[in-house]
Amino acid sequence: MNQIDTLSINAIRILSADAIQKANSGHPGLPLGCAPIGYELFAHHLSYNPANPDWFNRDRFILSGGHGSMLLYSLLHLFRVGNLTKEDLMNFRQVGSRTPGHPEYGHTTGVEATTGPLGAGMAMAVGMAMAEAHLAAVFNKENYPVVDHFTYVLGGDGCMMEGISSEAFSLAGTLGLSKLIVLYDSNRISIEGSTDIAFRENVEERMRAFGFQTITVEDGNNIDAIAMAIEAAKRDTEHPSFITIKTEIGYGCPAKQGKASAHGEPLGAENVKALRENLNWPCEEAFFVPEEVYRHFDQLSQEKAEAEAAWNVMFAAYCEEYPKMEALWNQYQNGTAEELLNDESYWTAQEKADATRSISGKIINVLKDRLPNLFGGSADLAPSNKTYMNGEGDFSKEDRKGRNLHFGVRELAMAAIGNGIALHGGLRPFVATFFVFSDYVKPMARLSSLMGVPLTYVFTHDSIGVGEDGPTHEPIEQLAALRAMPNFHVFRPCDAMETQAAWYSAVTSKHTPTALVLSRQNLEPMKGSSKEALKGGYILEDCQGTPDAILIATGSEVGLAVKAKAELEKEGMKIRVVSMPCMDLFEEQTAEYRESVLPKAVRKRVAVEALGGFGWERYTGLDGAVVSMKGFGASGPAAELFEKFGFTVENVVNAVKSL
Repeated sequence: MNQIDTLSINAIRILSADAIQKANSGHPGLPLGCAPIGYELFAHHLSYNPANPDWFNRDRFILSGGHGSMLLYSLLHLFRVGNLTKEDLMNFRQVGSRTPGHPEYGHTTGVEATTGPLGAGMAMAVGMAMAEAHLAAVFNKENYPVVDHFTYVLGGDGCMMEGISSEAFSLAGTLGLSKLIVLYDSNRISIEGSTDIAFRENVEERMRAFGFQTITVEDGNNIDAIAMAIEAAKRDTEHPSFITIKTEIGYGCPAKQGKASAHGEPLGAENVKALRENLNWPCEEAFFVPEEVYRHFDQLSQEKAEAEAAWNVMFAAYCEEYPKMEALWNQYQNGTAEELLNDESYWTAQEKADATRSISGKIINVLKDRLPNLFGGSADLAPSNKTYMNGEGDFSKEDRKGRNLHFGVRELAMAAIGNGIALHGGLRPFVATFFVFSDYVKPMARLSSLMGVPLTYVFTHDSIGVGEDGPTHEPIEQLAALRAMPNFHVFRPCDAMETQAAWYSAVTSKHTPTALVLSRQNLEPMKGSSKEALKGGYILEDCQGTPDAILIATGSEVGLAVKAKAELEKEGMKIRVVSMPCMDLFEEQTAEYRESVLPKAVRKRVAVEALGGFGWERYTGLDGAVVSMKGFGASGPAAELFEKFGFTVENVVNAVKSL
């Protein structure tokens, strides 16, 4: 390691320590210990153009240990990515800064994924590697490797303890994702002390069992050894690679090095001073970096730009030789499904009762031909979720062109992998499981929302209509939980028309994920259902003049509300039925539209939904009522359960009369 390498690595350490100290908040341990890893990877291995960080064929790097964000911010600053300035580093963790406490996708240029929940970055990296492998199989031709890049992810002991990592890495090994390289910061320290108190397994043996090539670097400061390990990982074309790099947390700070106290608190002014002295740093001024270091990184950046320049030449020749592939490439990158809005062949009327999960399955098999980059599957539930794309093959180690994904029984990793596929670009992913298991999915769905990633979640078996499987499989509180999440559209359609609207909304969304909550049991088509469902809530059936009461329902209960309206009208009441398939979209409409559907003057309102009633108060008000589940479900035929728990015409009619 020469002098400029040493200075560059220490610049990362000093910038990180100074930013954390100035903020009086942060995690210095990882940046100090992993600075050599970050430097060696970014300087000599990452195929990446700092001047154009969105270049499609770049290598991806995800910092799974997102608490160590200053490592990444220091690198982005030194490489001048997105013009991340020294002032930005000085504003670390401050309101409105470009350097938040954990990396945020879409907020800081050069950040590939929002990381914070440990292990999430590991799983998202698996998704990115899957996307790369599939796109390479679709587009690459002899002498034209237009999709050919690696995915690197750096994480530590905490990432490896979280179960999501095991879920994701088990699938990565099964799929033989050889372009995935995991860098394991093995410092043997967690917040509470030595990892021995809770984590003594042989991690390398576990990774070998998953199907990874494993490599160990004994000294995390030896960049030559790190370089050799990365090159060995790149040479293995059969297995993903797992590189254990033994580091010392808080390296360079005499009072903190190797100790748990280095993990999540500023070093302190005296310790920052000692760090400078110990590293022989040439200046005591905070945030000072020698000009020769900046010149060195500028030179590296210029060299890196050559990779994209060469790719651009190759891609131009590829497009000239394969014009049909160029058109397909553009469709994958920029194509939309918005033309479906006025395509009457898409909006086919439902003629007989059918489960919305089955209707969704038919729609998927229409969309797969309109959207060749539709790519997704289920957590071992495709026959039940109805998510299989006929004739499109299964993505596997043997067939990278397959469009159907088999996640196995790994719901949490599935959602994160879906995020990774979406973040990679070029594909329109969806994932699926039973709705009750959205509990396993939610942490990563939350990241979808935070990142503004339009991943589609297909959740079937949406209520007590699950029936005989009983309360363990009957969702109750899950709908309210997802509805509570910002920037997340939750659709519970009542028939084919609303299911078509839900899918249209999902595949045309640009920055919002969508959940489709679908029935197991057959639902009758509603005469009044229409594209108005795209507004989230609309008048399904109305009356003459001002209504005496309004019934609001979703999914299977819309038909129940319509029947209750008929009974109430026999007694001379004027009733409006509002279908509310997506509260979130309804709230995005104008105040005038919402007033036209739910006029404030009509205070008698009853909401009907065979799940928990939490959240309906915003529409029923103080004078209204909610017919919903008050506890968990039971095991038995669906029809009997609906009657047992009060989802009957008689009960809805009585609820209206009681107001």
